[in-house]
Amino acid sequence: MIKEKLLYLQTFGCQMNVSDSEKIAGLLKNIGYRPTNDSSLADLIILNTCSVRARAEEKVYNHLVQYKGLKRKRPKILIGVGGCVAQQEGERLLLNIPHLDFVFGTHNLHLLPELVLSAEKGERQAETDFIDNDSRLDLFPVDNSTNGVSRFVTVMQGCDNFCSYCIVPYVRGREISRRSADILEEISQLAAKGVKEVTLLGQNVNSYGLKSDGELDFVTLLRQVSEIPGIERLRFTTSHPKDFSRQLIDCFAEMPKLCKHVHLPAQAGSNAVLSAMNRGYSREEYLSLIGQLKTVSPGIQITGDIIVGFPGETETDFQETLSLLEEVRYTDVFSFIYSKRPETKAAGYTDHISQKEKQMRLDRLLAMQRKITLENNRSFEGSVQEVLVEGESRRGGQIYGRISGNRIVNITADPALVGQMVRVTITRGEQNSLQGELCN
Repeated sequence: MIKEKLLYLQTFGCQMNVSDSEKIAGLLKNIGYRPTNDSSLADLIILNTCSVRARAEEKVYNHLVQYKGLKRKRPKILIGVGGCVAQQEGERLLLNIPHLDFVFGTHNLHLLPELVLSAEKGERQAETDFIDNDSRLDLFPVDNSTNGVSRFVTVMQGCDNFCSYCIVPYVRGREISRRSADILEEISQLAAKGVKEVTLLGQNVNSYGLKSDGELDFVTLLRQVSEIPGIERLRFTTSHPKDFSRQLIDCFAEMPKLCKHVHLPAQAGSNAVLSAMNRGYSREEYLSLIGQLKTVSPGIQITGDIIVGFPGETETDFQETLSLLEEVRYTDVFSFIYSKRPETKAAGYTDHISQKEKQMRLDRLLAMQRKITLENNRSFEGSVQEVLVEGESRRGGQIYGRISGNRIVNITADPALVGQMVRVTITRGEQNSLQGELCN
């Protein structure tokens, strides 16, 4: 019988990392580790890291410094780093951080149990080799330990776009699509275990299958997933505007299970900045996509990403980004100050903006988006929404779930409703969520 040990798993960054962390927990369960929320009790600490922005990377190093003291008190505790920082830095992490036991890159999750078992014997290792496409197809770990009613399912990894600011192609590799048969089988198994909502996940999910001979395209994959019994809701992320086809837009009118929400990063509202970013579309083309989506699916909720302070961004360029927010009326925006990333083309740009100016622009953008978000949330007041209940809310005595448009709703109701679809009247729109009451 395997002696049970405790795993503290800390996840940074994107939804792909969240999905990878689910797989990490599943892989380590097989060698006797179960999760804990208390790092001081853990036998194993793993940081699943992000390096897309400098600040995210700095957080990782700050946590590693904190864990140095814990390692001094409990020398047998194991500490590992995975994800994008691990892929970027590799063995340098082991050389520079003596209390670190192992490192694993974005293509090496399948080696994690072996790395942990070696670390238990005192062997320090780093595995960060990129794996060729044919081999990678067979190495997508699948977490079959169902947890909740909503799950991420990875359909592709990597990115071939090489936006000038973005490190993803260098730490996640080139695009590769999973076999559709494997995806459909995984989702069928999840549905059989009670999962009702799946989110198809990839760095550039719209390009699924485009580079795989004889494979389904993304629209056909969506349609086949929607036909799986037990799956009541379907989402996908992240989309690149240049790959968002008319056929995909039409899915929002034709597929009842496809949720009324799209995450469609613009990154900027100025054509000059979009060109410097190598985004592959214009402001006008982006707005045309938004218009088509709102026409075929009235009430669809749009979220996005914006980078402020990109090298060479003028005040006029920034004003065009602000006007894009007003025109699109995003439900929410994930906005960031530009930070130089190694290996990217933009790292060589010299027309930099002062940190003070970048922060001022971010503050202005956030203030505008907070106003738009609150107005949008209040527009739901009085409406009746289908809510998939996901769990007990942090607000005492309430449960929470999401509407099709991906807004969180808190409801005063019996926790026995978790996992069910319920009809809710929205009573109040708040800054970050909605309040609702069960319909009679």
